[in-house]
Amino acid sequence: METRSLDEATIFSHARQIVEEEPRRQYIREACSGDERLRARIEALLVAHDKPGNMLDCPIVADLDRTGAYLLSADVGTVVAGRYKLLEKIGEGGMGTVWIAEQIEPVTRKVALKLIKPGMDSRAVLRRFEAERQALAIMDHPHIAKVLDGGLTEFERPYFVMEYVRGVPITECCDAGPLSISERLGLFVQLCKAVQHAHQKGIIHRDLKPSNILVAHGDDGLDLKVIDFGLAKAVHEPLTDQSLHSAYGMIMGTSC
Repeated sequence: METRSLDEATIFSHARQIVEEEPRRQYIREACSGDERLRARIEALLVAHDKPGNMLDCPIVADLDRTGAYLLSADVGTVVAGRYKLLEKIGEGGMGTVWIAEQIEPVTRKVALKLIKPGMDSRAVLRRFEAERQALAIMDHPHIAKVLDGGLTEFERPYFVMEYVRGVPITECCDAGPLSISERLGLFVQLCKAVQHAHQKGIIHRDLKPSNILVAHGDDGLDLKVIDFGLAKAVHEPLTDQSLHSAYGMIMGTSC
């Protein structure tokens, strides 16, 4: 036990001196020699060390005493909530990561899963994450990606599952064609209908840009989907039971 404590302290001490993320992870993997519980403890200590405030009060460290492990970094093959197997990371922002995942039960299908990052558990981030989930749940439109599921992982990391859209940004679609004027106007009409539906539900997207407007080739031609309501705002009432306000000085438009 004393040897394990010494090893843990030594690994942690060396790891926190490595600034770049990937070399740090590589060092931890090698130093822990396949001991996943030890690796989880080291990574939790590093997350807590990098957070402002008292490290010992960090809920991540407290969770270690209760569970013996903590899902700090999602990797390919990780199963979330017992039924979503992560296949490929397709997006990452300051708040979370988006993965293509395979739903295992009760049906088998590919979905998009958004998972909040470790350490990003401030009240403001959690509100924004919940607001996006609720905004998607409120809407039901063929040109807006649907929310399918959501909740907390076994280790209390918020996640929600969306319809997986096999598409490319609208600008790429138009440039690759090239599309006719009629086809371009058709996509514009689809976009307008999606935005109108959101507005009728009292939701303003606030981050419409090509990367959030995806186009796929469907059975009936080009099919447009609006995604990423991470910066959405409710017009008539809050999306959560607490008021949602843009923090002073926050830079908008950088949602994952």
